[in-house]
Amino acid sequence: RGVDDVFKALADPSRRVLLDRLFERDGQTLTELCGHLPGMTRFGVMSHVDVLERAGLVTTRKVGREKRHYLNPVPIREV
Repeated sequence: RGVDDVFKALADPSRRVLLDRLFERDGQTLTELCGHLPGMTRFGVMSHVDVLERAGLVTTRKVGREKRHYLNPVPIREV
């Protein structure tokens, strides 16, 4: 995971929307995140979340049967 991954993740406006929504309210499910990008399929949102996870910008934690997504601002600060 490097600086290039972070810049690539931040380059897409849809991914920035997801990060902004997590900044406003951390710990959202994929279904909740899909609500912020109504023109996109669930698979599309999942692909964006995967890119953010690989860049270290989003972490996930299982809470019961749900997978919650959390903002990790450290890579942005490091850049």
